[in-house]
Amino acid sequence: MSLSARSMDTIAPQAPPAGADSQPVLSLFFPCYNDAGTIASLVALADLAARELTDRYEVIVIDDGSSDHSRAILKSLEPRYPRLRLIFHDQNRGYGGALRSGFAAARGEWVFYTDGDYQYDVAELRLLWQKAGPAADIVNGYKVKRHDPLYRVWIGLLYQHFIQLAFGLKIRDVDCDFRLIRGSALRKFRLVEDTGCICIELVKKLQETGARFEEVGVRHMFRAYGHSQFFNFRRIFRTLWRLWRLWIKLVIHKDLDRTGP
Repeated sequence: MSLSARSMDTIAPQAPPAGADSQPVLSLFFPCYNDAGTIASLVALADLAARELTDRYEVIVIDDGSSDHSRAILKSLEPRYPRLRLIFHDQNRGYGGALRSGFAAARGEWVFYTDGDYQYDVAELRLLWQKAGPAADIVNGYKVKRHDPLYRVWIGLLYQHFIQLAFGLKIRDVDCDFRLIRGSALRKFRLVEDTGCICIELVKKLQETGARFEEVGVRHMFRAYGHSQFFNFRRIFRTLWRLWRLWIKLVIHKDLDRTGP
């Protein structure tokens, strides 16, 4: 099932594919941007990991305007994976835009996401699932060891400490995009960020709307394909500007874009 998403207004819970349960327990989704070398393996492993946990699941991939062969590969996977749903952005919307599409499309009681570049082992979803009991609303991964160039490791550590202090975040690794979140917790607010700052926005809004956190250590692997979209001066400047605006909004004005109690 493919969906071309021209605006956020067109992204809404979709009818389930033929033969699937009307209400999945688990939604897994992945943003994909020029991840042709990894996305097929990720879909296959995600389907396998989900089937080991529940027979009521869906796998969603949001292709965020890829210019490589990602879209063709994803279309070729549809016949083999009936629980696979595809969302195609006509233009690149940024990491935050891709995540917002994924959260809007997910129908599960629990929603899991990680990145399409396969730097996390999706099989370790089982570790998060074991913590997803009645006393948890989000199970957040944290990198046991970061496998990146040394300069990125040090920048990442400085960034973590700065963000934790500035936004008052209580988790140890806001930059670890390996998360399992209760659907009802996500429906208490809207997400508005289009950049990678959405991770801070997500965690801060979950924290401030009363979500209960668990944390689990997960492996972080070397990038096998492609390169980071973040480390260039234009994106770094844009991120710093967005961080400043987000800090004013969430910390000073305490505007959480609530949609419910």
